[in-house]
Amino acid sequence: MDSVYGRSAAGVKARLEHSDLSGWRVQAEAETDDDGCVKEWHDRAFARGLYRIVFDSDRYFVSLGLSAAYPEISVMFRMQEDGGPHEIQIRLQLLLSPHAYSTYFGSHG
Repeated sequence: MDSVYGRSAAGVKARLEHSDLSGWRVQAEAETDDDGCVKEWHDRAFARGLYRIVFDSDRYFVSLGLSAAYPEISVMFRMQEDGGPHEIQIRLQLLLSPHAYSTYFGSHG
């Protein structure tokens, strides 16, 4: 959500990464749609472990003629359980502005 204009933040590039013993590995890349969502990831199963989603806020705000204090916003989270037969769904919300951001993370199986 774009807090400057009070609307969905469409066109924000996002990268999903998973941590393993050798570092961060890219799992998927996408761009937010007109509703500010990455629907391609809705049915993704998550194994136990550490993940992060990196949002390209700089590109987004430059396209609006603004300068961002945070060129990237990285939101790290831990999945405590494997997706297994009952897929775990995550809900991550990001409220962004050029000089601040706020996140919410929730999961359910």
